[in-house]
Amino acid sequence: MKGRRKKNNHKIKFQNPEDKKKILKRLSVIEGQIRGISGMVNENRYCSDILIQISSAESALRSLSNNILENHMRTCIAEEIKKGNNEAIDEIMKIIKRNK
Repeated sequence: MKGRRKKNNHKIKFQNPEDKKKILKRLSVIEGQIRGISGMVNENRYCSDILIQISSAESALRSLSNNILENHMRTCIAEEIKKGNNEAIDEIMKIIKRNK
């Protein structure tokens, strides 16, 4: 497929198994927030209340994204740089720019 970025075969790594549990728990909470927002829209709730909940969900996602980014840098990216793969720096910079 021309023009598509080749995906690497790395999988998410955690420094300890509890990190994965925490991330999955946070995702469940965020999922509940999104369902709640959907319910608020369905109930024709006040726009301001919906916007507050959307802001809260966005903040939770941003925080989770930063957590996973930090984990990625401490594991995958650090390993690749140790191996001499400086393309890992380009990868992380693209991710950081996209997450702004």
